Amino acid sequence: MDCLFCKIAAGEIPSTKVYEDDQILAFRDIAPQAPTHILVIPKVHIASVNEITGAHSALIAHIFEVIPTIAAQEQLENGYRVVSNCGADAGQTVHHLHFHILGGKTLSTEMA
Repeated sequence: MDCLFCKIAAGEIPSTKVYEDDQILAFRDIAPQAPTHILVIPKVHIASVNEITGAHSALIAHIFEVIPTIAAQEQLENGYRVVSNCGADAGQTVHHLHFHILGGKTLSTEMA
């Protein structure tokens, strides 16, 4: 498999890590869309939201339990956005499930 995020999770490609445990990795986006732009990925390959099954429930819950910890660590007290793009029309360019944490400024209410 030639997956960029699998290679990052395996340590084959460097990243600026902000959080890591045995299940997930969080690192800074190389093309940030906000002052704070962090990607949170599972270490196991899941292509997108469309591939989440009941077998992934604990993993996905864990990701959403850790996101507030990362946000607090990044001092995003005034709020942040969590986004996952699913498919080409939504702008998904890496086909490995990931969640963007965006913050550090007032974000637009426009979602399109």
